[in-house]
Amino acid sequence: MTDCLFCSIATGETAAARVLESPRTIAFRDISPQAPTHVLVIPKDHYPDLAALAGAGAGLLDEVAAQAHRVAVAAGVDGTGYRVIFNTGPQAGQTVQHVHAHVLGGRAMAWPPG
Repeated sequence: MTDCLFCSIATGETAAARVLESPRTIAFRDISPQAPTHVLVIPKDHYPDLAALAGAGAGLLDEVAAQAHRVAVAAGVDGTGYRVIFNTGPQAGQTVQHVHAHVLGGRAMAWPPG
């Protein structure tokens, strides 16, 4: 998809502070962090939302989740706790139409978030 910011990050056309990468995923720092650790994990291929990612099959959703955990380990927040969030749709706050998991940690987080 030519006008997708995250697709351009996946191809290297747009710079991002990469944290981890696998053959099918990239993890990079959020440009507007909401916690000391705030990393986005995306599939390299374009899927607009969580439903599309879940429908992709071939273990891709599992790989995104596993990469989110690896981010938490690399950031040192796996022992104290971290949050993984998928925002799907405009009312949920999805602003980039390329599925992405937010990995947040490094501080106590209230529930519900806000």
